[in-house]
Amino acid sequence: MKKLWWAVPVAVAGVTAVRRSRTGERGQDRWLTVTVNRPPMDVGSEGMLPPPLDGLAERIDVRIRPAPGDRGTELAVRFKEPVSAASASVPARLTGQDPRQELRRALRDAKSLLEAGEVLRPDAPPTTRPTPGGRLVEVFTRRSGGEGVL
Repeated sequence: MKKLWWAVPVAVAGVTAVRRSRTGERGQDRWLTVTVNRPPMDVGSEGMLPPPLDGLAERIDVRIRPAPGDRGTELAVRFKEPVSAASASVPARLTGQDPRQELRRALRDAKSLLEAGEVLRPDAPPTTRPTPGGRLVEVFTRRSGGEGVL
């Protein structure tokens, strides 16, 4: 049984390689979308983007349209040029050098600014005394690279 444990990482690496080869460049230029609880006129008008997306305006395509069911506005963004494989690698992501992290963070902050008027951040520290579970959450939060996802 112990001899079979080496097969698990090999299988995971193989599945990852197959998934990446199937998506190819298509995964690089996909739209990142959020629904903002505001009318389309409040989200953006001709040539005007909400901050902090306005700082990325020359590098991104933006799509603003009413959300289905009259539930606010869909705000979608993507890079105009595909992101290089080296800058989207795992080491680049772990060190915070992946440009997609900047775009995700800007989109999330724009949604927060439009809906709440400020960028909401979690209180720190979340607990008054360190616990094993709290340490685990802290590790995963750091690993998320500021993107807000684990």
